[in-house]
Amino acid sequence: MRINVVSLFPELFSPFIETSFVKKAIVGGQLSVHFEPLRQHGLGKHLSVDDTPYGGGAGMVLRVDCVASAIEAAEGELGRSHRVLLTPQGARFEQSRAASLASRPTVTLVCGRYEGFDERVRSLVDEEISLGDFVLAGGEIPAMAVIECCVRLMPGVLGNEASVDEESFSEHGGGLLEYPQYTRPPSFRGMDVPEILTSGDHGRIAAWRHERALERTRERRPDLLRGRGKP
Repeated sequence: MRINVVSLFPELFSPFIETSFVKKAIVGGQLSVHFEPLRQHGLGKHLSVDDTPYGGGAGMVLRVDCVASAIEAAEGELGRSHRVLLTPQGARFEQSRAASLASRPTVTLVCGRYEGFDERVRSLVDEEISLGDFVLAGGEIPAMAVIECCVRLMPGVLGNEASVDEESFSEHGGGLLEYPQYTRPPSFRGMDVPEILTSGDHGRIAAWRHERALERTRERRPDLLRGRGKP
């Protein structure tokens, strides 16, 4: 998989791509990442990529011509990719969306800054993604989140690929929150590991985990159970 990142600050990604599973995927050949500096597509002596908004208002808006040039340059080597605009106005990023992106050979992530994009930028992309109902200074952190989610779904990247099946929101787990996990010591400050987990009865353990996952989802994210009928 190749991921293009269009950003005003590609240097923010340097430690990210040199760490943990992302580095492992790059070294292993499952992932390549190309950074297209938006500033290189700026105009005039100062390479400006933004301008004041028509109609007035605070802040600066990224120019559509500069963004279009950067996207097309990023795709120049391999051709048209699946384009994603990272914006608070996008659809909420979920595990199923990560799986969809991870299945694509090439994805271009477009990171915003300032007061946002010229509205015409939206016509250049295939989808818009948001991490949630909050606003950041730019799209670089969301881009890192998207990349890491995709990387974890690539075959051979995780030490135990079954880990993905039992995580929160996984299709295998029915989209529920993950059940409680325990490890040594068996007792800590009066808090004990549930006896069933040390029983060796894998059938009972599986049933217990499913019940705890349902219970936790009802308490913390009841929205995940809508449309499932009576659990």
